[in-house]
This record gives sequence, structure tokens and C-alpha cells, in this order.
Amino acid sequence: MSRSPDPPAAADPRQLRRIIAEDAHWFLNTVPSLSNLCLQSIVNHFEERPIWEGLSPVHKDFVQERLSTSMPLHVTANLIHDGVYWKRCCENRGGIRDLTHYGNSWKRMFFEKHMENMIELFIPDVTEPKTFVEMVPLCKDYIKRLNISQLLPPVTEPQKKEEEYGSELVIENEDGPSMDHFDFNIMLDKLTNLEEFHVVYRVKQCGLNFECKMFEMTHRDCESLAKAVKSCKTLKILRLNLSHMEDTKCRLLVKYLLDHPSLRELDLSHNLIGDKGARAIGKLLNRSSLETLNLCDNNIGGPGAKALAHALSMNSTLLSLNLRLNRLRDEGGQAIGKALLNNNTLLLLHLGANEVTWPSAIALSKVLVQRSTLKSLNLSCNNLGVDGGKALEEAMSNNSSLTECDIRLTEVEEQSASFVNQVVWTNQSLEQRRHARESKTKKTSTAVY
Repeated sequence: MSRSPDPPAAADPRQLRRIIAEDAHWFLNTVPSLSNLCLQSIVNHFEERPIWEGLSPVHKDFVQERLSTSMPLHVTANLIHDGVYWKRCCENRGGIRDLTHYGNSWKRMFFEKHMENMIELFIPDVTEPKTFVEMVPLCKDYIKRLNISQLLPPVTEPQKKEEEYGSELVIENEDGPSMDHFDFNIMLDKLTNLEEFHVVYRVKQCGLNFECKMFEMTHRDCESLAKAVKSCKTLKILRLNLSHMEDTKCRLLVKYLLDHPSLRELDLSHNLIGDKGARAIGKLLNRSSLETLNLCDNNIGGPGAKALAHALSMNSTLLSLNLRLNRLRDEGGQAIGKALLNNNTLLLLHLGANEVTWPSAIALSKVLVQRSTLKSLNLSCNNLGVDGGKALEEAMSNNSSLTECDIRLTEVEEQSASFVNQVVWTNQSLEQRRHARESKTKKTSTAVY
């Protein structure tokens, strides 16, 4: 049987295709599915008609990957759950930070950074406070920490001048600005999940426009902030640094912090707090549940240290006290040493660079002998001398609890310093073994259960 000849090749290759399209690479197998076309339509019209809750997880992923990151927040904030959409928003508005610092939540990272940016760029009497009133309901469930690194002051207008009888008379603005910096009363009490708040009253990158008022909080700022913190019942950590806070403002702040229900850590380091401010903080220690107090780099002297020591002798919650870079001298150092004989909770004490000498070392040595609570003691950059070193050496021979002891730059004899360090290393080893045994026991108990 003879084979029939092959049909001649078509002159036009398009004749082999069932559909002729403008795109020569378009074929039937590249046609989007109907579901994808519908989902793309949802993406394109999401602002006018947001459809979300009825979608399956796979379809929600499709929408999150394609939705515009410039979508108004009143549309997306309380509708789109944590996921790739908020990761894309973070990438497009300032980069990505360590996600573990935000509870592994992209949505929390976005809203915390967004609110921080809004506050740091707020200009009193220029920026409309209404924007914060509108934003808070959208982000209040997702903000747990705010770190405000700058606060802008009001815009200073040039003084107006006019000539009268040949002389210039300055016309001053009698009213003045309505606020000196951002008023946190606008929104702090409405952030119902806020736990950590760090603020610095300064202006970053001010350049040649430097003015002293750019780097300090006013009395009005202090009262406004204090009232806002008092109203935030969930706040656990407050840090207010580098803001020229002196005694008057410190006492005002403490007045509103007394009996705060949740505050556990207070950091007022790198300010100008003196003895009167320290007395106020002493009252706070007995009217709160503070666990960490940082007063590093202030102007606290002996009288202020005595007030803190008196509070410390009756306190049962404080775990860490940092008084580095103050002016306690032996009046304050001895007072704190005596107070610790009646304290059963403090674990960490930092008295570095306080001009204390051997009497303070002797007072603290008695604590090391009679109390086993203290775990860390820092006396660096003081002049403890030979006698102070010997007192610590003798005390450490009867101590098995101290696992950190810094006595660098204290004029202590090398033999005494070496002995103290050796005992500390021994205590550290014992502590590690104890933790290992406890961990092993806990795992065994869990397995049996």
C-alpha cells in the first residue's frame, strides 16, 4: 500500500494556532484561571470594596502579595492580618529590623515604626493633632513599644519690627505656642497594649541651627508627659534620658508615678537629677513595684543617696539599682551598705565612679558576709585603696553567691583583686552547675508527667 504524501507546510504559521492573538507568545495554556482573574479584580478594587474575610488562606496570600502598600491604613489596618503584606509595607517604608524585637510580627513592626515616625516629625502648632486621633484606633492593638529618638520644638518666627519716631520697636508674640513639644496626652492613654516607652527630648541633626532649648524638656513638657504616663495603665518600662531633667521636673514626674499599677522599670539616666530628686525617687520606691532603677550619670550626692538607702532598707521589689557616675562619696556609699543589711531582694548594685573609698568598701563587705542575695557588685573607678581591697578579700572568702564583682581601677592590691576574681569564678561555676541540675530535673519531671 502506497503512503499518502504529507500535507504541504502552511505558508502562514498562524494557521496552526486555534486562536490568533496580538501576542505571538500567547497560547491557551497561559490563560489565567477564573479564580485568579477574580482575585486580581479584588486587588484592583480593594480600596473601594475590600473583600477579605470570605477568602481562603491561599487566596488571602494571593491578595497580600499583590495589594498596593500605599493602600490607606483605614482600609487595611483592622482587616488584613499579620503576613507578607505588612512585611512588604515595612520594606517599602524604611527597611526591616530584627523581627524578634517585635514579637515576630510584621504588623507590629510596621505600626510601631509608623507611629514613632509620626511623633518624631510632629511640629507643635503646625502638624494637625487630628491625624493622631484618627490613627490611634487603627494601631492601638498592635503597639507594645515606642522609642522616640527626637521631639521637634515649635517653629520660631523672626521677631517683627516696625519703625516709630525713628526707632525700632520689637513686637513680641504674647500668646506663644500652645505646646513646647509633642503632647503625649493626645494618644498615650489610648494605646491599650503599650508596655515600653522610651523618649528623648532632643533634635537630631540640627546642624548650625543649634539652640539649647532643642535638648531639654520644659516644665510644661514634664507635666504633660507625667499625666500621660499615669493614664497608661499597661506601661511596664519608662526610659527618659538625655533630657536635662533636674530636681523640680523629677519631683513632678514622680508625683504622677506614685502607685502606678504596672511600672516595673524606670530609667532616668544621663540627666541632672540631684539630692531633692533622689528623695522623691526614694518615696517612689515605697509607693510602686519597681524592679529596675537606673539613675546613672546624674548629680546625686550623699544626702540623696541616704534617702535612696532609707527606701532600699524597706523595699521588697527592687532587683537592680544603677547609681554609676554620681557623687555619692562615702556618705552615700556607707548608707547604701547599711541599708542592704536589711534588704533581701536586690541582686545588682552599680556604684562605679562615685568617689567612694575604703569606708564604703568595708560597709559593703559586711553585706557580702551577712547576706547571700547580692549577685553583682560594681565598684570600679573608685579609690578603695589597700584597706578596701583587703576588706573585700576577707568578705569574699565567706561568700558563695556573688557571681560578678568589678573592682578595676580602684587602687586595690593585685593580690586582693586576684583573690576576689578567683572566688567570683568559682561562684560562677557553682551557679552554672546548679542551673544545669535544675534544668535536667525540670526536663525529667516534664517527661514523666
